[in-house]
Amino acid sequence: MSASSGIRLLGKIHGKVVFKRRISVLAEKLAAMLPPGTRLLDVGCGDGKLAALLREALHGLEVEGVEVHPRDDCAIPSRLFDGSHLPFPDGFFDGCLFVDVLHHMKDPLPLLREACRVSRQFLLVKDHLAENTLDHWTLRLMDWVGNRPHGVALPYAYLSASQWQTLYSKLALSVERTVSDLPLYPAPFSPLFGRNLHFISLLKKQTEASQTLRQ
Repeated sequence: MSASSGIRLLGKIHGKVVFKRRISVLAEKLAAMLPPGTRLLDVGCGDGKLAALLREALHGLEVEGVEVHPRDDCAIPSRLFDGSHLPFPDGFFDGCLFVDVLHHMKDPLPLLREACRVSRQFLLVKDHLAENTLDHWTLRLMDWVGNRPHGVALPYAYLSASQWQTLYSKLALSVERTVSDLPLYPAPFSPLFGRNLHFISLLKKQTEASQTLRQ
């Protein structure tokens, strides 16, 4: 078997074992953190299937996506963007959603700043935590198996909790709620690939008044 054939086979196995369970769990957890009637931008929406499930789970949700490599069969309305600048005016959405997008960027700060610009209220982030070497290499393996078959850039730029908090502080975002109990993987994979490697955080934009008080 050639290397390329092996990579494709891994991608198919990952899709059958993990993908459907993953987006089902994430849709449930994300919907619980959003109010009905939200207008949401899914940044890096991929095939849009997760956002479509989220729309089914949350009454009145309006969602569209942006993607560096948009797909003709995307399950939600989606448009091309350059990976840095969001093609919308200030405050166009209630919030922006990032699902396993930011660790694919060497510096996520500029895109997060753009997301804050186009969001009136919040950012919702699902990503990873890497507190030690074992965490980092486990995440590298997961990333390689899940994304290498699709040609996704893999800088393996995982952050610790303190590094995430530094990003939030630079953007004047406060953590409203965090969930780390995410049963994304079936047995026997959960103890290895689950652990505390995943989180969802709802980040609220601070008002000008509260920012002034902090200065």
